[in-house]
Amino acid sequence: MKNKLFTTANLVKMAVLAAVGAALMFFEVPLPFAPYFYELDFSEVPILIGSFIMGPVAGVIMELVKILLKLALKGSWTFGVGDLGNFLIGCSFIVPTAIIYRKIKGLKGMIIACVSGTLCLAVVGAVLNYGLLLPFYAQFMPIDQIIELGASVNAFVYDMKSLVLWAVVPFNLLKGVLVSLITLLCYKRISKSVEG
Repeated sequence: MKNKLFTTANLVKMAVLAAVGAALMFFEVPLPFAPYFYELDFSEVPILIGSFIMGPVAGVIMELVKILLKLALKGSWTFGVGDLGNFLIGCSFIVPTAIIYRKIKGLKGMIIACVSGTLCLAVVGAVLNYGLLLPFYAQFMPIDQIIELGASVNAFVYDMKSLVLWAVVPFNLLKGVLVSLITLLCYKRISKSVEG
């Protein structure tokens, strides 16, 4: 049986949605409770829409293409580690959301999927930041300085655990909620164009 995911039409859809996601990565918004290097973008919206339409494997492919396009266009000051983290954290949101939506269709399914994906995003984001990303960034900027940056904008931050708990987790929860809301609001209209 031929895999319907890798048709020419689907590959074009994935490429277009990934390109839109990469373009959206250039529009970042700093948040008042997190250090300046945590900036919110809405690049997951087209990826999530594509994942709802074509499934979780397509979501991972689009997430990867989005990151590679961003690297090609903007480069990386983290030697790719931040981008790897972005990819893994993005997948932690996209994959469970798309899997749940495949099993529970309709608005109710979309809401359950988005809530579940947002929780996964927060947990995986916390683990990756604590175990990989922040220790890596500490190679270039002392961890005390990173914590000071967090403490200067968030009174609850005093060490790496509190930075993750009071800056990273709220950042990822907010991102998941906003991406989910935007997706819920525009899914029907955009999905008709993408599927059509």
